[in-house]
Amino acid sequence: MSKLFSFRSMQQSRKWALVLAYFFLVVFIIFYLFPPYYMLVTSFKTNEEIASLKGIPLIINQKPTLFHYIDLFVNTYFLTYFKNTVIVTLCSVVISMSISILAAYSLARMRFLGSSVLATGVFLTYLVPDTLLFIPLFKVIGGLGLLNSKWSLVLVFPTLAVPFCTWIMIGYFGSIPKELDEAALIDGANWYQMLLRIFIPVAMPGIIAATIFAFTVSWAGFLYPLAFIYSNEEMVLTVGTVTTLIRGDVYYWGELMAGALMAAAPPVILYAFLMDYYISGLTAGAVKD
Repeated sequence: MSKLFSFRSMQQSRKWALVLAYFFLVVFIIFYLFPPYYMLVTSFKTNEEIASLKGIPLIINQKPTLFHYIDLFVNTYFLTYFKNTVIVTLCSVVISMSISILAAYSLARMRFLGSSVLATGVFLTYLVPDTLLFIPLFKVIGGLGLLNSKWSLVLVFPTLAVPFCTWIMIGYFGSIPKELDEAALIDGANWYQMLLRIFIPVAMPGIIAATIFAFTVSWAGFLYPLAFIYSNEEMVLTVGTVTTLIRGDVYYWGELMAGALMAAAPPVILYAFLMDYYISGLTAGAVKD
């Protein structure tokens, strides 16, 4: 009888635990999905409805419109901003990952005097905030003649991505069994062949995780574009959308919401397809043998 009572008590406890878990999950979903939902709804409202205080603000009370999206593409530099952002992001990711993979491989597998201290120092540079770096970087960019050029962002964004990406890859490369090194060396492979033919394929989840991080840093960067670029032809999405659609105390809310949604779409799509690789890449290197 006591065993039956204990079993029922466990079932009841499990039931309430599930109810509580689902309750907080629903609260979490509502809290984090409300902003994009409100942005989506606002982007399809007319200017009159946005300015009006009548009706329920969480739904479209009048006829939905595509005016804000059409105006964004036709009457602003949004497509130019998008093109510049794609160019800057792709170049920054390629540079960041090339440096990070080589640096992480040498620090994790090619042991040398001071490699552990250097690896920690690489990560510590990531902790320095942008607000302390953009002034000296401004002088460097000015000295190179790259002010008001999107190529200045290709130069500075890797300074944000490389330290963290290198740290991720160090943990992942360090978790790969050392027997692979020994077997490859016995077969006559050199260090570069080992990297290209063994470690990169094995460490692909970690590389994808680091690539997603580098992509996010480059795509969503705001402070450096704001400090280094001031012409519409060279601006990227994060700064261009804001400076174009906020003029003094006038906010073009419909276009702002439409532009924000369009700018957020590529990272969302990337995370949706590669989330499993991103999570496994961040966790796989957490425990070393």
